[in-house]
Formats: sequence, C-alpha cells, structure tokens
Amino acid sequence: MKATVATGYGLPDVLRLQVVQKPIPKSDEVLVRVMTAAATTADAMMRTGKPYIARLFVGITKPKKAIPGTGFAGVVEQVGQGVTAFKMGDRVFGETTFGFSSNAEYLTISQNGVILPMPENLDFSEAANFCDGHLTSYNFLKEIAKVKPGQKVLINGASGALGTSAIQIARYMGAHVTAVCSGRNVGLVRSLGADEVIDYLQKDFTKSDRKYDYVYDTIGKSSFSACKNILSEKGIYLSPVLKFSLLLQMIKTSLFGQKKAKFEATGANKEEKLRYLLSEVLDIYKEGRLKTVIDRQFPLEKVAEAHQYIDSGRKKGNVVIVTA
Repeated sequence: MKATVATGYGLPDVLRLQVVQKPIPKSDEVLVRVMTAAATTADAMMRTGKPYIARLFVGITKPKKAIPGTGFAGVVEQVGQGVTAFKMGDRVFGETTFGFSSNAEYLTISQNGVILPMPENLDFSEAANFCDGHLTSYNFLKEIAKVKPGQKVLINGASGALGTSAIQIARYMGAHVTAVCSGRNVGLVRSLGADEVIDYLQKDFTKSDRKYDYVYDTIGKSSFSACKNILSEKGIYLSPVLKFSLLLQMIKTSLFGQKKAKFEATGANKEEKLRYLLSEVLDIYKEGRLKTVIDRQFPLEKVAEAHQYIDSGRKKGNVVIVTA
C-alpha cells in the first residue's frame, strides 16, 4: 500500500510517500480502508521531535511509528476472527492514539479501540478530524475544567482545529465565550458562537481587566504566568501543548495557590474512556450543535505540503488528507 513515512525528525521534507507492507488484522482487529485522515498541529509538532521530552514516548532518534497521523475515517475491508462489533463494508471513524499510522491507504485497529460507526449524514472529511479538535476540546472543557453554565471561558487560538471546536462546545455547556484570534478570522469565530472576540494583533488579552474562570490556550502561545492576572479566584489555565515550563507550573500550582495550570495529552487516556467521550461528542453533533471547520484538503502524496501549510500558522480549522 501507499503510505506517508517519516524518515526522521525535522522539517516537512522528512515525510516521504513510500510503498510499504499492507497491515494484516489480528483476531480482534479490523482492517480499515482509509478514505480520509487528519493532519494536525500535534502531528506537525511530533514530526519535529520537539519538545525533546516527547521523544521518550514516540522515539529517541526517529519515530517508533514511521507512518504519522491518528485521526481517520474509512470503510472496514476485513475483520479478524474474533471481531463481533463490526463487519465488512461498515463506515467507521476514530483515532489510533499512539498507534499513529493513519496517513496511509490502510490501517488496523482493535474493535475495542477508539472507533465508532459513522452516521449516514457524517461525511468522511468531517469524521477524520473528530478526534483532534472535537474530542480534545471536549475532554479539556468537560472532563478537566468541568465547565458550568454561566462561567467565563477565554479560548486562545480560537480559529484553529481545537479552538473552533472549543467555541461550540463551551457554548453548548452554557459558558460565556471570549475568542482570541487574528482580525481576519473574527467572522468565523463569531459564526461559531463566540460572545466576544479579541484580535490579538490589536490587543494583548493577558492585559485585560476582565476575569475568566478558564483560559484554554489551544496553541500554547501564552502561559499560566502571563494569564494569572486574568484568571478568577479559582481560575484554571489549560493547554494541550506540552512544554517543560507548563509541567513546572502544574507542580507549583498543585502545591500553592487556588489558581491552577493543567496539561493533559488526551490521547494518553484509556481507549475505553476516549471511545465513550467520542460517543458523547457525536451526540452533540447529532443535535446539530457541532460542526467541523475544514480549511484545506491534500492528497496522500502531499502530506509534506499539508505540514508546510500547518507550520505557516495560517490554518483555520482542520486539514484533511484524502487517501481515496
């Protein structure tokens, strides 16, 4: 099969299209013909091998899993002998977590992994990105922050994949949402339900005289220290972007003070929990309260170009890799 392979850590040109062995499903696995896959900011960060602490989990000198990508949507082509949850021809979507390998024509995944049947009205391009923006932001806002109606949430990086999801999910939870983005994306974030918008090119949101119960920094461009003054008495700074400084802040705030800093790698949760959270996200979608913002689509042959675009910082919403 054709697959994008990371030949090492570095710039997007380390990603090469190669012909590799097609995977064979184990007894409890399904073989999925990948129709679309996600290319995310997290994928681009892992491609660089930075921060270096992440290499302890994904490979010291080069990625342990050479094929990048985690989010996928496709059709079940083969099932293992022990599979009862899916059958050939089922449309499915999900997340391979630390198995990666979605930027390819085929992948295998356990029937007990993060995989669900696709609703008929959900298309492949939308479905491939559910586990990046939607699932991650839902985990942060529901499981970690436990956002309640009436609370104030500020979302930094509001026009990205996580940000566009977070606006909708926070509003669904009844929060008052302030979105931070560039001026050219103001219309987009307002259309998703943001109550207020701050153009970061015109105003430093960390200098605001307003207080927020949560600052969800989806892009990790700020810090707990910078945001401390705009947090309410028991406010929390949240970020899915791993930084050594954030880990230190987490330790410090767990011991001292009421304001907290929190980080979590959503994909590190148990697959059973992630599958349950994904089903809840899907319920919100079925209610018509959640849509996926898609910026650009690239063929499998141009995953390196997709990463170049992500690195440019101009991405709005999600980037899709079309494999079929």
